[in-house]
Amino acid sequence: MSTLLVPYYEHPAVRPAEWAAVLAAAPRLYGVVLNPASGPGDRPDAAFARTAAGLRAAGVTVLGYVDTGYGRRTHDDVVRDLARHRAWYGTEGAFLDQVSSGIGEFGHYERLAAAARALGCPTLALNHGTGPHPAYAALAELLVTFEGPWSAYRHTPARAQAPAPGALACHLVYGVPPGADVAAAARARGARVHCAVPGDGPHPWGTLPHGLHPPR
Repeated sequence: MSTLLVPYYEHPAVRPAEWAAVLAAAPRLYGVVLNPASGPGDRPDAAFARTAAGLRAAGVTVLGYVDTGYGRRTHDDVVRDLARHRAWYGTEGAFLDQVSSGIGEFGHYERLAAAARALGCPTLALNHGTGPHPAYAALAELLVTFEGPWSAYRHTPARAQAPAPGALACHLVYGVPPGADVAAAARARGARVHCAVPGDGPHPWGTLPHGLHPPR
């Protein structure tokens, strides 16, 4: 099974070598999160469209990034962004960010999950960033049950973040030093999918995962 999810939030025209490294890693990838403008933006971006097409041709699942604001963004606004990703970039899935973890917002996300699948996105990832209510496992293929720095992750108890049956767990770890075995740490904590990047601060997902290197 391919175990690496790549949320790489840089423009292909600015970082073409880095995107080439992502494409070269296609056999290892669970999927790539496409994020042109904290979402799809207001108009199609030709560079992102070419990148998405290349990834799809290599057999990589492309997930369109949409912020849900922990349930504060309306259903219509989120669905509009999902539809734009699908129409402009041919996304085959959705990566919903800032997803609530409590049962009180479950109905809202249940409707969003149904809308995403109706638009033609069979792969749905929900980024809770922490362990959500077990009910969410029925909505998605992937639940991000940890997002945070290596300094915190390495102290997380084993198996503490595994979701209920029905979805795979994913852990997104930043500030990871060279040589840290995040893949083993993720498996020990019940996550089948992960990403580990060296970047830190307000924009860690502007760095490539460990093990992916631009061609020389």
